[in-house]
Amino acid sequence: MAQKARKDLAKSNVEALKNLHLGTLIVNTLFFLFNLIFKRRSLLLYVVLSIPSFICEYILESTGRPKYDPSTKALKTAGEDLSAPGLTEYMFDVIWVTWASVFLVTFFGNWGWLLWTTVPAYGAFKGYSLVGAARGMASGMQQQPDNAAPIGNRKQQRAA
Repeated sequence: MAQKARKDLAKSNVEALKNLHLGTLIVNTLFFLFNLIFKRRSLLLYVVLSIPSFICEYILESTGRPKYDPSTKALKTAGEDLSAPGLTEYMFDVIWVTWASVFLVTFFGNWGWLLWTTVPAYGAFKGYSLVGAARGMASGMQQQPDNAAPIGNRKQQRAA
């Protein structure tokens, strides 16, 4: 039963990575063709703001790609679950926002890169809320509640 789950995870990871690479190829090819044929866009902004997307795609590829034994073609590892919430989900969001920004830049001009500012803004928001939650937990641990039992053994507690 566990082997079937691993095979299903490997199959879904391969499909997700195929779609991810195909989307990247389409969006970036469209940008370069439009840039060469019709209108010039800022290549410096394209390179600088696409680097995080390419890094996320590389990380997703290296951690999510299933690995097979070369001699027996048996599945060794299925890779990390690419549909997992958390950091994996955030990396996909970075890639999709970058695609949307490249699309907007391609057809509407360099102002389309303003959409990309949502990536660091959302990261800062999540980081701030995480720090706030950590502070709340730390302050709660430092203060003892009023109804806390006194420290000592049971004999000392009864005497008090």
